[in-house]
Amino acid sequence: MSNSSIEKIDNKYNFKIEYKLINNKELLKSRLSEIPKSSGCYLFKDIDSNLLYIGKSKKLRSRVSSYFNNYSDLTPRLSLMVRQITEIEIIVTDSEYEALNLESNLIKTNKPYFNILLKDDKKYPYLCITWSEKYPRIFITRRRRNRNNLDRYYGPYVDVGLLRRTLFTIKKIFPLRQRPRPVYKDRTCLNYSIGRCPGVCQEVISSDDYKKIMKQVSMIFQGRNDDLEIFLQKKMQQFSNDLDYENAAKIRDQISGLKLLTESQKISIPDSSINRDIFGIVSEKNVASIQIFQMRSGKLIGRIGYSQKLNNEDENLILQKILEEHYMNVEAVEIPSEILIQYNLPKQATIEDWLTDLRKKKVKILIPKRNKKHETVEMVLKNAKLELDRIINGIQDNESSIEDLAQILELSEQPKRIEGYDISHIQGSDPVASQVVFIDGIPSKQHYRKYKIKDPNIVVGHSDDFASIYEVIHRRFKKWSRFKENGGDFSILNDKTNSKLDNELLSDWPDLIMIDGGKGQLNAAIKALKELNLEEEVTICSLAKKHEEIFIPGFTKSLDTDENQKGVLLLRRVRDEAHRFALSFHRDKRSKRMNRSQLSQISGLGPSRIRELLEHFKSIDAIRIASKEDLSKVKGLGKNSVNDIYEYFNEL
Repeated sequence: MSNSSIEKIDNKYNFKIEYKLINNKELLKSRLSEIPKSSGCYLFKDIDSNLLYIGKSKKLRSRVSSYFNNYSDLTPRLSLMVRQITEIEIIVTDSEYEALNLESNLIKTNKPYFNILLKDDKKYPYLCITWSEKYPRIFITRRRRNRNNLDRYYGPYVDVGLLRRTLFTIKKIFPLRQRPRPVYKDRTCLNYSIGRCPGVCQEVISSDDYKKIMKQVSMIFQGRNDDLEIFLQKKMQQFSNDLDYENAAKIRDQISGLKLLTESQKISIPDSSINRDIFGIVSEKNVASIQIFQMRSGKLIGRIGYSQKLNNEDENLILQKILEEHYMNVEAVEIPSEILIQYNLPKQATIEDWLTDLRKKKVKILIPKRNKKHETVEMVLKNAKLELDRIINGIQDNESSIEDLAQILELSEQPKRIEGYDISHIQGSDPVASQVVFIDGIPSKQHYRKYKIKDPNIVVGHSDDFASIYEVIHRRFKKWSRFKENGGDFSILNDKTNSKLDNELLSDWPDLIMIDGGKGQLNAAIKALKELNLEEEVTICSLAKKHEEIFIPGFTKSLDTDENQKGVLLLRRVRDEAHRFALSFHRDKRSKRMNRSQLSQISGLGPSRIRELLEHFKSIDAIRIASKEDLSKVKGLGKNSVNDIYEYFNEL
């Protein structure tokens, strides 16, 4: 379906309305029931998978449900947002503090349209101890400066007020320097007289002795706060014995605050110099759920989810295949320096060497057993389990849908792998196609493919969906034509239990392909298959949107079906996912072309500089409003180029 058609009003294309949760009560009820009651973050998306809003909550199900249950009471901004929600993603965490930190990271990375706060560059604070100085200072800062390798940063901390109160408490308990500069030149101040400061300004205490005190303080921010807690417990007991319950309660709150402050924050790993991907796999009832969390500079920037049938394979073998397929389809610069997994892979050393060769830098695959890395893997596994539960709950319904579809199309076997194809463009510009794959009725995103239409006759102002479908199907099945020419036996492909069959070969052969469109699109696909001599081997159909009509080869009229039949609904899910994936790819391609087209008008900017600018600022609008200081931060951009870019946009 072309992009120009998609821009028309919702009333003409009901499938867009149906996928908006506010208009589909059954789908909404089902989706809300799958959301856990634990703490975490929720991500609202529209039909094109664009992020609308990111939020966090201590009780996810209650919070997300409130948007729909109290829809009439929402502000106009939130009401507009809710009307666009078609999908809800969930990331569970162990605490509300982790959820708060994760929310901040995700908002700053993705900048959703409906999020007002946290879009700026304001960061959560760190606590710094300057061990490089003779008398170390301890202070709160929002910027990590690598001034000296001896200095240490702890955090980040999500509650600034709590951090300040805790630091104030520590300065009351331990004799520490209270001021950055001396009050008097030749004598100590009142803090020394009352025991709050050891006389650092006049060097009454030696540097070594003062550093011993600072080491005790640093233990608190390393999570080793047992000594301080014991001290506070004794002091609280003393107040209680003296019947001073008010001060005892204050100490009790300080102890609680200290525990919250030092609570492990797995979402933001302190080592911000390392980029990591964390893989986790969980399986049950012969189904595996795989989650990939992508952490860059210590922050979670993205999440990818896969699902797959086990077919009597071990989890570590499935995980290895997913890992290989994932990195086959990314740019070398996207490969991180560390990959965390839960257990050893069969060919782990070989994969490490392969990724190192792709990245041109060392890549390590680690199986952490303790500390923050291990806790991060555990969090990924928790999210994989949540997604697995959701998949299993839908398996039974999928099985009945597949059975109904087999009856509609009069297939001898139930289709295990269904492929869907769609075309997207705007009057011939930036034409692309999508291939989505459903295995056992479940989207298998690791098998999705994108196609750029290469037909020279398809240009701006001249679109041809039939020619585009022909090209995509021809490219997709060209290798299978060679397989047949070389004597390949297609009957083996239909025997799922045949031990002679190569699993890799089986995983790429569809039991059914679905074309988005009517009879014309179907005929274009059949033409490609005939030229490849595969028309007898491939089972194919098309689904037209107007009345959800199914067309098959050899029949001029559509099949007699009810648009609400389970089998038809399954095809609609495949069709809508193919449409969404194609549209998303088209918009991305169009956006990049427009950005590059505008930036290429600036003298001195080549393709590499344009790419670096877009990677740094993420959008042309951000470049347009950037100051010269902001532009100068882009790697490799000289002073003249900075001036040219700034003057170009400020003269427009």
